[in-house]
Amino acid sequence: MTLLAPIIATAETFKTIRRDIHAHPELCYQEHRTAQIVVDQLTQMDIEVHAGIGVTGVVGVIKGLTPGAGIALRADMDALALEEHNQFDHVSRYTGKMHACGHDGHTATLLCAADYLSKNRNFAGTVYLIFQPAEEGGAGAKAMIKDGLFERFSINEIYGYHNWPGYDQGSVGIIGGAMMASASEFKIKVVGKGTHAAMPHLGADPLLVACQLVQGLQSIVARNVSPLESVVLSVTKIHCGEATILLLMIAWWRGLFAVFLRKFCKWSKSVWQKFPMTCVKHFIVKGNLSLNALIQPLLIIPLKLKSCAKWRSICWGRTM
Repeated sequence: MTLLAPIIATAETFKTIRRDIHAHPELCYQEHRTAQIVVDQLTQMDIEVHAGIGVTGVVGVIKGLTPGAGIALRADMDALALEEHNQFDHVSRYTGKMHACGHDGHTATLLCAADYLSKNRNFAGTVYLIFQPAEEGGAGAKAMIKDGLFERFSINEIYGYHNWPGYDQGSVGIIGGAMMASASEFKIKVVGKGTHAAMPHLGADPLLVACQLVQGLQSIVARNVSPLESVVLSVTKIHCGEATILLLMIAWWRGLFAVFLRKFCKWSKSVWQKFPMTCVKHFIVKGNLSLNALIQPLLIIPLKLKSCAKWRSICWGRTM
């Protein structure tokens, strides 16, 4: 892999910024410190800055020497609610927060690109640098759009990337069509009848129902979706109190439903309205379900694949 010499010359600067962001992770719509770092860096680069878009989002504007299209480059800034157990010096300083998805790297690399473009404006058009908040389930892109992103900036195309551990260094993977899945969060609540754990016959155990449903939910995908298509359903949390000697009255659990094709977005809603509640009726309990469609599938326009390959060849010195 052959990087541009000016990029190599600034690598240590942006590595330091990346590690600083990693050490100070911020969750959805709380990226105030990170956003300020972005604003400060863009300002030092003499780049036009617009902050507070979609709560904590930032947009930088770099105008080329001649008129042309508006091309946006996008990075996300938020971290995950996760405890970090690494031992290096830039480990997270905040309990229960970690940059486990690499958004610290995304932010730093876009700042690096901003630095290069600000010093090399011999291009046509305008580059918009979008630093997005709340990618991790907070629909930060939607928030920025609602806050007038496309009304305020003449953006024709948007390009972004996601780091992918396991790929060879210097390689880029891209595909036309659905690239990243949608995400819908579900929550199911079951209300039974509490009792002492030694006298289960006097109550209606909602946790037993929850366990039955966790297994049953997998049949939604296994027996309703073609093996040639991708749908993922994961239960990620179950809660039924803290007591060990009681069967409590309420159990609830949450999870994620992810699909690549838009047709499954509508299909999932109809399935969710029927299956879990039908199962609950077989037990002496009550239940309710909420499904929150957070993000639509990310679709790549096939016509733009050649442009991506060309740019990659220019920047890294080799074709895809």
